[in-house]
Amino acid sequence: MSDDVVAARAATEEESAFSHPPVDPDATTAYGDHPDQVIDFYAPRVHVGPGGSGPASAPLIVVLHGGAWRAPYDRRHITPFADYLARRGFAVANVEYRRGAAGVSGADAPAVAGRWPDTFDDIAAALDALPALAREALPQADARRTVITGHSAGGHLALWAAARHVLPADAPWRTAGPAPLRGVVALAPIADFAVAEKLEVCGGASHQLLGGDDLFAERQPYADPALLLPTGIATTLVQGRTDLVVPQAVAEAYADAAAKAGEVVGLTLLEDVGHFPLIDPLADACAVVGEEIAQLAW
Repeated sequence: MSDDVVAARAATEEESAFSHPPVDPDATTAYGDHPDQVIDFYAPRVHVGPGGSGPASAPLIVVLHGGAWRAPYDRRHITPFADYLARRGFAVANVEYRRGAAGVSGADAPAVAGRWPDTFDDIAAALDALPALAREALPQADARRTVITGHSAGGHLALWAAARHVLPADAPWRTAGPAPLRGVVALAPIADFAVAEKLEVCGGASHQLLGGDDLFAERQPYADPALLLPTGIATTLVQGRTDLVVPQAVAEAYADAAAKAGEVVGLTLLEDVGHFPLIDPLADACAVVGEEIAQLAW
């Protein structure tokens, strides 16, 4: 397949993924004081409870959106995917978090990728608060069956959230033990910062996230999932082979790093699939994602 054909297909895939109108949540709850410190909750779109056709409780799926940790990309673009999971019978928590500032020199100025340490502060705080918030917002959510999924930069954050117990001892986000998760399903994740930088993924977004040249090496052990292994938590990566945004090599590098650390990480590679079908409810790739989540959640 020629590069032109792949590029044209990628553009069509992106257009389809972003063609769906945002889906309003059933409830929104704050986990902090900043406007971006909120979680949208989606109830299972099947009847649950005594006499219902569905289970008495539903697994809780945590969704972390992508967008290179940059301000223009918020949780709204992934709400159709959150709704898709809810229609499959899951309780869903769509987490917002602080991202990098927008460009300051006009519409064409690039946005900054992420905030240090705010982006990580928010993911840690949201996950810590989630069980109590879910009990109040979605009584049918079973936090004992929690799976984290995330797309692109959100895939990075999902892997990072599951690895907090193996962070360096002085990390403020470190936990005493592994999170009570059924697993992680990371979708085209920015999972290995060294490889991502070599490939200039998202214009060097991971480099920006960690503060640039002077701070990248210092902060990488606190933020790079490929350096936070093994986690002991079931992990699957889903990756399109023709992804032009986060190439297949990034996911493969993480899987290789896990193997070297003595851990088996699932890697599902999808033929003729790019970056965005993984979160597009109309795409076959999204159905594969749903099945990967279901295998861990149920």
